[in-house]
Amino acid sequence: MSDDNLDWLSQWYLAQCNTDWEHSYGVKIDTLDNPGWLIKIDLINTDMHGRVFEPIKHGEPCDDLEEWRQTGSWWDARIEGDIFTIACGPLDLSASVIVFRRWVEASA
Repeated sequence: MSDDNLDWLSQWYLAQCNTDWEHSYGVKIDTLDNPGWLIKIDLINTDMHGRVFEPIKHGEPCDDLEEWRQTGSWWDARIEGDIFTIACGPLDLSASVIVFRRWVEASA
């Protein structure tokens, strides 16, 4: 098992691919304008679909770069519909994947 969280997410994604799932679903990583990251992970047709997840927040989201420099790390993880969503600060991408990883591994 890898200690690298982005590598772990890549492996999780690959494990979902079954010549069908990846045509309609997947993992999307985008940037936010405050700045930060937004990760959306489709749960439909995965072992995680329908599992309970209590939203987790760490720190406070920032409205701009200066505020982030003052307040530091933040992330907000929740399930919205059938999608696991994580928004986080500009240096928190790997750390925020840990939230999803721990949930998956605890459910195994």
